[in-house]
Amino acid sequence: MDSRIAIQRTTPWLAIGSLYLAGMLQGLTLVSFPASSAVLKQMHGFSDAQYGAIFLPQVALAVIGALGGGALASRLGLKALLGGALLINAVSQLLLAGSMLLPSTAAFVSVLLGTACLGLGFGVSGAPLNGLPLLFFPQRQDTALVALHTLLGLGLATGPLVASPFIMAGHWAGFPLLLAALCMLLAVVTSFQRFPRDGEERPAPAAGQLAMCDPLPLPAMSPRSLHNEHPVRTTAFWLFTAIAVLYAFAEGTFGNWAVLYLQDVKHLPETVAASALSVFWAAMVGGRLLTSVLVLKLAPRHIWLSLPGLMVLAFLLLPYANTPMRGIAGFALAGLACSAFFPLSIGLASQRFSRHVPWVSSMLIAALMAGVGLGSYVIGLLREAIAMEQLYRLSTFYPVAVLLLGLQVLRRRTKAMSEALGQ
Repeated sequence: MDSRIAIQRTTPWLAIGSLYLAGMLQGLTLVSFPASSAVLKQMHGFSDAQYGAIFLPQVALAVIGALGGGALASRLGLKALLGGALLINAVSQLLLAGSMLLPSTAAFVSVLLGTACLGLGFGVSGAPLNGLPLLFFPQRQDTALVALHTLLGLGLATGPLVASPFIMAGHWAGFPLLLAALCMLLAVVTSFQRFPRDGEERPAPAAGQLAMCDPLPLPAMSPRSLHNEHPVRTTAFWLFTAIAVLYAFAEGTFGNWAVLYLQDVKHLPETVAASALSVFWAAMVGGRLLTSVLVLKLAPRHIWLSLPGLMVLAFLLLPYANTPMRGIAGFALAGLACSAFFPLSIGLASQRFSRHVPWVSSMLIAALMAGVGLGSYVIGLLREAIAMEQLYRLSTFYPVAVLLLGLQVLRRRTKAMSEALGQ
């Protein structure tokens, strides 16, 4: 009891606040390009294919950033990676704002460079944003991780709402410039804080908490403990990677095309389209908040497997979003369906590979960004040949495949645990 009191008294709340604020700011920067989609198309005359293509550099640099971040986590520390990611995100916003001063071709290049920096920053941030909550709160790891992703989702939800007044006032560039300033300020603040380093001694999860999160934990002293395996040599890691990519196809189809779908295809007002995008991210926040409570009572894997079914339902309902209410409700359902799936995926993968958490979380972040970018690009290419409504129906393949792969992950996990317990 005394040791727990001492730990609470020395909890670095300012550092924790900076970390979680960085998560929210990461969400704001991630949504800056989708929230500016109509402006970019009107200002520079971008086609649907060009708009879809701006996310490709984001994919490539997210993978590079995640690979580099995972490798550098043990050398530079998670704090340095967090500060670097914030500064890279600031550059992405400066490039986005600067595009308004350039002719169409140069503006397209500036936006491509902006999404490249955004992908790099997001990839680098994967290790600190997913690793530090586990170090700060070792006894509440699932809740801490879901809470971080909740704030990231809050940033995604409020981003279109923050951008809208700037757009309506004719000062759109003020939105990315504000985000750039906040990123740079927070990078300075975090540089003066003390963060834990991965590998430091910290309290082990309480027995009750461990049982709640993982009812069948592997024996710590097993000579063939699966936690000692490098992830790339396991089938489980590649299953988690495929799940992240397929899930990201679904999330990118929902989020990156929401405004253009409702505004250009369904001919709903710009305010309705922006509101639907905000509601999508707000529903993700609400779902994550709800999940952060539910994981205290339910096994995370049960929640994890239930969400793909909601994604299927959302894809089937969105083609009928012919009114403002249906449009907003459809994207609200989509947001709820997507809400906690990815943070729970990282949580389950982190339990499976507990000695490689920064690396694994970085790789899953890379997979997420790859899926979001490639999915958005494919939608842009197919829009002229296939109606958007039909593309939504075809996209039900993603969550169905995710569910099947998720069942395979859990089946292998249960088998591996049984073998370990039998040793």
